[in-house]
Amino acid sequence: MTGHAKAGRPNQYLRNLNSKIASIPMILTAVVIFFGGTIWTVVYSFTNSKLLPRLSFVGLDQYYRLWAAPRWSVSIENLAVYGIFSLIFSLVIGFVLATLMDQKIRFENTFRTIFLYPFALSFIVTGLVWQWLLNPDYGIQSVVRSLGWTTFTFDPLYTPSIVIYGVLIAALWQGTGLVMCLMLAGLRGIDEDIWKAARVDGIPMWRTYLFIVIPMMRPVFITTLVIIASGIVKVYDLVVAQTSGGPGIASEVPAKYVYDYMFQAQNLGQGFAASTMMLVTVAIIIIPWAYLEFGGGRKRV
Repeated sequence: MTGHAKAGRPNQYLRNLNSKIASIPMILTAVVIFFGGTIWTVVYSFTNSKLLPRLSFVGLDQYYRLWAAPRWSVSIENLAVYGIFSLIFSLVIGFVLATLMDQKIRFENTFRTIFLYPFALSFIVTGLVWQWLLNPDYGIQSVVRSLGWTTFTFDPLYTPSIVIYGVLIAALWQGTGLVMCLMLAGLRGIDEDIWKAARVDGIPMWRTYLFIVIPMMRPVFITTLVIIASGIVKVYDLVVAQTSGGPGIASEVPAKYVYDYMFQAQNLGQGFAASTMMLVTVAIIIIPWAYLEFGGGRKRV
């Protein structure tokens, strides 16, 4: 019996052989472009490349200049603030909206479409819309003052200390609808018997959500976190559309720093160094999480 099992084992690798062979070019292309591009960027970050890439190595000079630049420090601070609050508020607002929609309310499809509609817009359109809404001359501040509250002030895009929160408002308006739909799909996947058992045992609804439902939705939360995090790291067009990095450099973000140095300042070496630091930051976060999630963090049978 064991001999037959061992003899049949190689056949498992021959299943869907045509599909596996057909996918080889795509896999090789993705690997070469991704890893090749990454290695190329890291290598040239140690050079003095300007308009065109050239192998004129200068050691860590580009990184010293990068971390000495106030603009880069501001962009890192903004990304940290934007990232933390975006993660927290996107998950909280999205989950709360999903729980409300899960109560079998009337016109659910209409409300779901309304909440999800902003996600269909590009970040450029979203940024321009909220640039107008947050403009003190004819936006929210002007409307409220016209109603009699003449001392009301709401102009985050024109106040350097809080401008990143104005960008955050636009991002939440666009992204929470998608988070709501993901959470709602997870909630609809919960067995109805669990809700019935919780009601029979007299467990309050908030405890049911907190200690039973949310742990069961762990895969949904992980997927949502990955989607939100990818959007945080590459945030660029929303900032450009709303503030262009202003006032001054108050709303700079790393992606804009990279773009400006590579295509406007014509300093490829500095842009490559900034790109490499973004890659390192993501790796520092992702690798330990992936190890705990898929590797050593799980008990092996």
